[in-house]
Amino acid sequence: MSQYPPPDQQMPAQMQQQSASYRKPRRQYIAHDFSNNQAPPSMQPDQAYNQQPFGAPVPSAPMDTMNNQFAQMNIGNQQQYQGYSQQQYPPHEARVPSAGMPVPLQPQAYPQQPNMYPAVDNNIPSQVQPGPPVPKIPLTPQMPQMPGQPAMDPNQGYQNSAYHGYNSQPAAAYNHLQNVDLLDKTSKVDPYDITKPPPPIILPPDTKVIESAEFANASPDYIRSTLNVAPSNPSLLKRSKLPFALIIRPFTHLHDEDERIPLVSDGVVARCRRCRTYINPFVTFIDNGSRYRCAMCHLANDVPQGLDFDTIKNVSANRYDRAELNYGVVDFLASPEYMARPPMPVVYAFVIDVSFPAVESGMVAAVAHIIRENLDRIPNRDGRTRVAFLCVDSNLHYFKLPSDSPITDSDQGDAEELSSDQLEMFVVGDTDDVFVPSADGLLVTLKDHRQAIDNLLSNLGNMFQNPKEMKNTMGLGIKAAHNLIHSVGGKITCFMASRPDTGVGALPKRDEQSLLNTPREGTLLQSNNKFYRTMAMECAKDQVSVDMFLFSGDYQDVASLSDLPRFTAGQTYFYPSWKSTRHEDSMKLGYELSKYLGTEIGFETVMRVRATSGVQANVFYGNFFNRSSDLMALPALPRDQSYMVEVKIDDTIGRKTMAFQVAILGTSCFGERRIRTITLCMPISSKASDLFASADPVACAAYFSHKACEKALYGNIDDGRQYLLKSLTEMLQVYKKEVSASNVGMGNPLHISANLRILPALILALQKHPALRKGTKIRSDIRSHAIALLTTLPPPYLMQYIYPELYGLHDMPDDAGLPDGETGQIVLPPRLNLSGQSLVAHGLYLLYNGETFLLYVCRGAISMLLEHTFGVSTIEEVPAGKATLLRIENGLNPRIHAIMDKLRDRPGSITYPNLYIVPETSEPSLRQWFASMLVEDQMDNYSKSYVQFLNGIRSNISS
Repeated sequence: MSQYPPPDQQMPAQMQQQSASYRKPRRQYIAHDFSNNQAPPSMQPDQAYNQQPFGAPVPSAPMDTMNNQFAQMNIGNQQQYQGYSQQQYPPHEARVPSAGMPVPLQPQAYPQQPNMYPAVDNNIPSQVQPGPPVPKIPLTPQMPQMPGQPAMDPNQGYQNSAYHGYNSQPAAAYNHLQNVDLLDKTSKVDPYDITKPPPPIILPPDTKVIESAEFANASPDYIRSTLNVAPSNPSLLKRSKLPFALIIRPFTHLHDEDERIPLVSDGVVARCRRCRTYINPFVTFIDNGSRYRCAMCHLANDVPQGLDFDTIKNVSANRYDRAELNYGVVDFLASPEYMARPPMPVVYAFVIDVSFPAVESGMVAAVAHIIRENLDRIPNRDGRTRVAFLCVDSNLHYFKLPSDSPITDSDQGDAEELSSDQLEMFVVGDTDDVFVPSADGLLVTLKDHRQAIDNLLSNLGNMFQNPKEMKNTMGLGIKAAHNLIHSVGGKITCFMASRPDTGVGALPKRDEQSLLNTPREGTLLQSNNKFYRTMAMECAKDQVSVDMFLFSGDYQDVASLSDLPRFTAGQTYFYPSWKSTRHEDSMKLGYELSKYLGTEIGFETVMRVRATSGVQANVFYGNFFNRSSDLMALPALPRDQSYMVEVKIDDTIGRKTMAFQVAILGTSCFGERRIRTITLCMPISSKASDLFASADPVACAAYFSHKACEKALYGNIDDGRQYLLKSLTEMLQVYKKEVSASNVGMGNPLHISANLRILPALILALQKHPALRKGTKIRSDIRSHAIALLTTLPPPYLMQYIYPELYGLHDMPDDAGLPDGETGQIVLPPRLNLSGQSLVAHGLYLLYNGETFLLYVCRGAISMLLEHTFGVSTIEEVPAGKATLLRIENGLNPRIHAIMDKLRDRPGSITYPNLYIVPETSEPSLRQWFASMLVEDQMDNYSKSYVQFLNGIRSNISS
């Protein structure tokens, strides 16, 4: 196999230290003068560091000159935590198989009307417009690996592997504490620290009912604690400055059959009489097994007779074989006592904006087409699923849908055949109140009205073509939809291409420019009309959840509109400057909306967290309605979100362990009332060093993300940034004073425990995130949507969103992009640091944050690399902006597609990331977007490099 010589004739240092699989020969696409067959001169590291990444030297420009370059950041490849796999359980009762694959939408052609939106290049998102020169990104041909850290397989986090002792009991009582100096001159951020499993939970002997129960503690896929050793008293927790919280992810997949959680279906649900905790692997049987002691409050309870009897086979059974005593995550089929009313059917009320901007962009026809093509994917096993369709412009439009079968006219007394094309549309022009024009036919069963629904959706795009209808009364539409479904509950799904500007819920346009980068900028992130929060309270009370699909190319006030999803357990999906004529936009919406419709959501759900006596779940974060101090109400339980619960210790805990149990009671979309319990138990210590050695940096970063967003939403954005800096500084200060004081060597080190060394990089990345970054050109809609994601994404997806993944594609190992010989999984290239020092002048790089791909093409990329990737020979021919990578039958292009497909394959998300191609010769705004994600570099006057950030913290601690 031919191999082109690298610039310095030597493999980069971090590659030399990688695992053996990455020392294989690789095909490198390196600049080479074939006229004389001589290699280019060697580039020294100092020369590379001073190399300009974008060609000729350009003056540095502040990042606030970016014209809001963060488009298409929505939420979506299930990244396993490195070191263990998705928790798998033995086979159990069969679940209903999921529906078919999503049906992608084909591009639709609609006439472009002049002067409707600001001039926008169709290939570049609205917030990525031409700007000033791009800041410098230093290049280097090599980057040393973090000292003392074993080489990590970059694919390990995506492969099935063991838990590495997450539930084991090694000889050591607690995790070993290892100091690292963050400012050691050889120290670098190791991106693989993010995908490592949390520090193991080492339980004392005899903690579990069944010592051999490997999955007694719930997998970190479902629950992560910021501390895996609990503090014994509140003063220790306060003194340590460490957060204590639980990150809860009720579901890891969109469909039940993919999770394979054990199901207890015999009706035996044992609970503590006092604290109501469900029986779990950490109870203690007493009195010859006739009673058990609760793991939370220690009350002795009688053992139900059914625990030792198989009611299905009508024979005696061994209680120690029961799922609830062996597994930390269990589902129970709930008995009628857990039902306030019989299970309600699945209900969707679709409210569609049909004002001229919505019609002109192609949104109306596109949404109608996708819903029609995916009606069979909507959960409807029992045939009770009901739907309603409403449209809004300056008026409210109802649709009465006739049944597919003959109906009887009770007044006439005879049967009359009504064809499905006899649709009736009622137009309500009163924008002050809701008027329901018909008692029936508006909310109908999908099974019995399928022909009429097909007919309506087929013609909806042509029914509203009035160019004068510029108004949008979406507030009235939401009220009308709520009135239709409030008696049964369900989902209201809104599609909007303009800002509601008339009737109830009207949102005046705010003056963004005068508030950006001022102390009052935070007001742009708060609701501009109390209608949306009030409406959210009414919806939550009636078990109605609201989701928003927003498409506007102009200011839409995402902050106000997202109040409805935030307080009704919904989500906000944002598609800035969306156009149906753009293939990439059509594909993204088609994929995401079809997966949205096919997701097996739950309804009428409540969630409660119980804990050991003396401990309580104090504050809750996420999208839900807080029904009481300890009860989260979720009218519809989504499968692609997580929640955070802050833990409070009231008094000294005189026990060896602390336990938590999350109980989720809800109705499945198949009409079953179910209870899911997620149980976690951890040891207790009175030493700060044990707390630091057990801290989970991913859970801590998720905690700080929630808290910083809270500061930004209810104060100002600077408060969020300052909170992050203060929290990290205080934590490191305590560590220096109480943990590492006796281990301080020469100089002035900045010590932290080895398990937390990635946390400062994550905190810096949060400060530079578009949700919190300082600057005058980040639109408030972009910030609001980013906050919506930061406060709902599950931990593995949140880490990608905060600290994106960067891969070099020009010098991949030979097996990268190909199936692994043993697992069949696509092998990923080695992951690089988010720094310009990771780049070389002839490189091709893929950056991925879970929402978007950025394919960066360096100016020095040789023609062979360009031909094998894009099918062109010069960088000037490479398309820039939002694009689809062509498929070329050669060695490299299919491997790049395979890598992107693997990263897109996230079973717990509906997101389809678009690709943006960023040649070094493209618009500065696109390059600035890429550069802004290299969070370890200083990019403007408002932000610091990683080393500058750490030096500033050290100075604050030393002063």
